[in-house]
Amino acid sequence: MIAAVLSGFAVAALAPALGRRLGRAAGAVLALYPAALCLGALGLVPAVVEGETLSASLPFLPELGVSLSFRLDGLALLMALLVTGIGAVVLVYAGTYMEGHPRREALLGQLVAFLSAMLGLVLSENLLGLFVFWEATSILSYFLIGFDREEAQARSAALQALLVTGGGGLALLAGFVLLGQAGGSLEVSALAANAEALKAHPLYLPALLLVLAGAFTKSAQVPFHFWLPGAMAAPTPVSTYLHSATMVKAGVFLLARLHPALGGTREWVWIVTSVGAATMLTGALLSVGQKDLKRLLAFSTVSALGSMTMLVGVGSPAALGAAMVFLLAHALYKAALFLVAGILDHEAGTRDVTRLGGLLRLLPATGVAAMAAAFSMAGLPPLLGFVSKELLYDAALRASPLPLVLVPVAVGSNMLLVAVALTVGFGPFTGGRGPAPKAPHEAPAAMWAGPALLGLGSVACGVLSGPISPFVSAAASSALGHPYGVRLELWHGLNLVLLKSLVTLVVGVAIYLARRRVRDLAARLAPAGAVGPARLYRDGLAGLVRLAKATAAVLSSGSLRQDVRIVAAAAVVLLGTLLLWRAPLGAPDALRSVRPIEAVLVLLVVAGAVGTVLAGSRLSAVVALGVTGYGIALLFLVFGAPDLSMTQFAVETLSVLLFVAVLRRLPRLSRRSAPRSRALDAALAASVGAVMAGLVLAVHAEPLRSRLSGFFAASSLPLAKGRNVVNVILVDFRGLDTLGEITVLAVAALGVFALVRLRLPGGARREEERP
Repeated sequence: MIAAVLSGFAVAALAPALGRRLGRAAGAVLALYPAALCLGALGLVPAVVEGETLSASLPFLPELGVSLSFRLDGLALLMALLVTGIGAVVLVYAGTYMEGHPRREALLGQLVAFLSAMLGLVLSENLLGLFVFWEATSILSYFLIGFDREEAQARSAALQALLVTGGGGLALLAGFVLLGQAGGSLEVSALAANAEALKAHPLYLPALLLVLAGAFTKSAQVPFHFWLPGAMAAPTPVSTYLHSATMVKAGVFLLARLHPALGGTREWVWIVTSVGAATMLTGALLSVGQKDLKRLLAFSTVSALGSMTMLVGVGSPAALGAAMVFLLAHALYKAALFLVAGILDHEAGTRDVTRLGGLLRLLPATGVAAMAAAFSMAGLPPLLGFVSKELLYDAALRASPLPLVLVPVAVGSNMLLVAVALTVGFGPFTGGRGPAPKAPHEAPAAMWAGPALLGLGSVACGVLSGPISPFVSAAASSALGHPYGVRLELWHGLNLVLLKSLVTLVVGVAIYLARRRVRDLAARLAPAGAVGPARLYRDGLAGLVRLAKATAAVLSSGSLRQDVRIVAAAAVVLLGTLLLWRAPLGAPDALRSVRPIEAVLVLLVVAGAVGTVLAGSRLSAVVALGVTGYGIALLFLVFGAPDLSMTQFAVETLSVLLFVAVLRRLPRLSRRSAPRSRALDAALAASVGAVMAGLVLAVHAEPLRSRLSGFFAASSLPLAKGRNVVNVILVDFRGLDTLGEITVLAVAALGVFALVRLRLPGGARREEERP
């Protein structure tokens, strides 16, 4: 399981090279990886249906409860099948759709990497491991949405998605930390087992709110829904994959995964259900006024995500069973419709539904696939969309005490979505020919095969709803935390649910027939909706940029000296306030214990510092600074730390030599600061010194509770074979830290060297103004 997740990143790294070699077949070849994973997951269905849970774990930081652990149960298996199956379809499609694009191979590699990150997310058992994959999907989605980086709209949409989902990710991390504190573990199954104590803990509510913030931003719930339609600036394969089966489903998946641990409380039910219902209705209302195929699908996706969130919020067995069925049905029909939208754009040159029509004869395979997916979205029997809608209405009716609100919201939203489904998958292929910019023709088989396969899946899962019931039941049982059987049937008899479905279809068809008037009405009402979350985001971001510029104008004057003054003054104010606020520093005892040799060395250090300030040349300043360093090294020696003293001697000697080697090439100091400027610097330097002395005394006043000093002293020789404890710490116990610092210094040195070697266009070397 671990290899299945991590191997995808290796495949992604190889994708550009493979793409250049394989050409048009690159997408199909790369699709073999998720296809193989999908087939492997299908082979595990019988075991999971029988109640078996597969797990794997790799300890990472066991002392902190962090491990790379994975769990495959019904819920994870459902998501894994969607991630890998639709991922394979999208890769085959993208290989042809992006043909001729100079960065096609990069897109294929990013899609594979995103697939692996999403697979890791749905299989993760440890919350911190889940968070790592969660953030990986956010970062990769930034690159995918902004793939057309030359387009300002794509860059803006990518940044918007990153800021919204990334902000939610920070809240989610804080929530996970609180859950770990309250539940005593970061493993999802352990939290579920300790659910009652967790819900009674004082940290439950803040942890819940933080986790919900992360889930709501990821799954585009109100008021964070605006980022998803903006993300339609991405290429169609990206929109298909991220916004039908993977990224936007991550928030819903997280809610379902944590339902056994956090769900069922009054706070959970009211917050999650209310937000889901509001999102469901908002997305449906905003979708009917759109003309662009992808924006129609985007807003309808927002509505569908709200439906799933509402069902998880209700939390009853019927509601969670309906959520699992709807999750599967939506992934199948929405992925197919996104791919169809890409085909129409590719072959007809437009996504404007008012310019598309009568294309069934020219694009027969695409048209049949589109209609199958659209009819499933509309909820027509015998497709899976019909079964999911029936279960949705049934769960809303049983959602005591909320049916008076949820049923009208669910029925009204689905009426609008029926019209959207027909507009996207039926209208472009029927009626008279529209004024499309290009003469359309059928797409290559590699493009229409994906929608056809997904449309066939909607039909097959609807007709064979009985046989897939155990699989859906396993997913619902995982979300519930106990076994539950979902009954999937096309015919439940004449009842109130069937009546609502019939009314939904009739009214939805009527709205579709009046679609022009509906769009005109939406256009007239559009100014009223200008003030909303999207406007708040734009104004907030613009205000933040203005604040940053104003702050930079004050704090970054372009003068290094002034910048150092600002940093030092800020440190004096903040740390000085802290020192004045805390307990007495214990300075009298420290001063009474000073020995004569220590006083002499302190005076030597002070003299070196004063000499550095008063030196008339750079070399004199270096020598005086060396006196200060060597004086400190002697203080270490006097206080019984010969190893630290030796390290300080070595560092100080090397520093002096390097300073001399560099500074001797610079001209003599030719000017001094004005007396007023020197007085300001002296006062600031004295303040910094006083604050630092206060910090040292404050630390000295605190009792020493560290166990590290004793460990290092006892372990340096037997474990690291070294007697110099400081050197052993630097090169052994904290060797990676030291390597990182060396790397930083090396990179900085290369940067300085590049600046020194920089030449102006005329060929003259750039000379910096010297004081």
